[in-house]
Amino acid sequence: MKKLIFPILFLLSLTAYKSVEQPDYIDIQELRKLYSGGDVTKWPAAALHENVDKSKFQDIGVLPAVPYPAYNPYSKEKESLGKILFFDPRLSNSGQIACASCHNPELGWTDNLTRSFGHDRQTGKRNSMTILNSAYATSLFWDGRASSLENQAQFPIGDPLEMNEKLTIAVDKIAKIKGYKPLFEAAFGDKKVSLQRIQYAIATFERSINSPKSKFDNFISGKSDAYTDAQVKGLHLFRTKAQCINCHNTPYFSDNQFHNDGQTLFGTKNEDFGRYNVTKNKEDIGKFRTPTLREVANTKPWMHHGHFPSLLDVVELYNLGNPSPVQKKYLGTARDTLIPKSDPMLRKLDLSKEEIIDLLAFIETLSTPTRRIMVPEMPK
Repeated sequence: MKKLIFPILFLLSLTAYKSVEQPDYIDIQELRKLYSGGDVTKWPAAALHENVDKSKFQDIGVLPAVPYPAYNPYSKEKESLGKILFFDPRLSNSGQIACASCHNPELGWTDNLTRSFGHDRQTGKRNSMTILNSAYATSLFWDGRASSLENQAQFPIGDPLEMNEKLTIAVDKIAKIKGYKPLFEAAFGDKKVSLQRIQYAIATFERSINSPKSKFDNFISGKSDAYTDAQVKGLHLFRTKAQCINCHNTPYFSDNQFHNDGQTLFGTKNEDFGRYNVTKNKEDIGKFRTPTLREVANTKPWMHHGHFPSLLDVVELYNLGNPSPVQKKYLGTARDTLIPKSDPMLRKLDLSKEEIIDLLAFIETLSTPTRRIMVPEMPK
């Protein structure tokens, strides 16, 4: 009898091993039907980490109408003025740098540089975020230091690494340009030029920079043949095993929250404490705002430092649990309490090569072809 026990246990162990290694069976046609049926309530449940607030969670979907604040309602005239100001380099000290210098419409409304350059060709500290769909962001910049698009518009003008102009001087320069007077009057009712009006106009224009319907939007709205089988599997992985949904949720594909993704680069020349620089709260060390994944294929390179040249690099990093080295040499030193702690949601995902390919196939459906726009003529 004892001689039989070992072979039986051995066979059972092999069976158990195979059951763990075999991927879960997925009926692609059933998933295609559920996800493209137009009813989000029938989708398979999202696999959410325990740290995600389920009461506030909103699943991915089609973007709603652009929200405009009551204090700065939309008008065509204000959008037109904002577009001109966005492209006007005279807001900068050198007269050579405009908002569009770092947010080029032909480059996904970013600049596709690791880090942007500004006044006197100085290099900034972070990768330029796209302004596409920024109307849906509840804070701006990687560290969230701006609470609205209106608030955000003033920062690049006064930043010595960017446009390097005193705000009062920038306003005075615009006020002296005769061609602007009728534009301000059309947008605001009189010819007065002020910093607030410049901010409101630029913010109104930026809210108009939105994605057209993507392949993802068409698929979940009923066009069931818009996706390949790989893209269907990728969508399902995004919401389940790959855990992307934990941070990249809502129709904006961002939870508008801040997370430490292990990319603080602590102790290096590229060290960046992110949100902590704004709040001075040690719990925020290394946290950055979750970027939207809409149009992500057009906004290379990736991460706040721009060190990732391909989306495959990003997915592979998260698949490994986004490991960051333990900074033992700083233990017991003056920097001990500043050692960043990665978000507990980061863990090894064990995605197979095929699953990574499927996930990337889905992520690419969130982007649309780059569009050109007419650059406005500058007032004189």
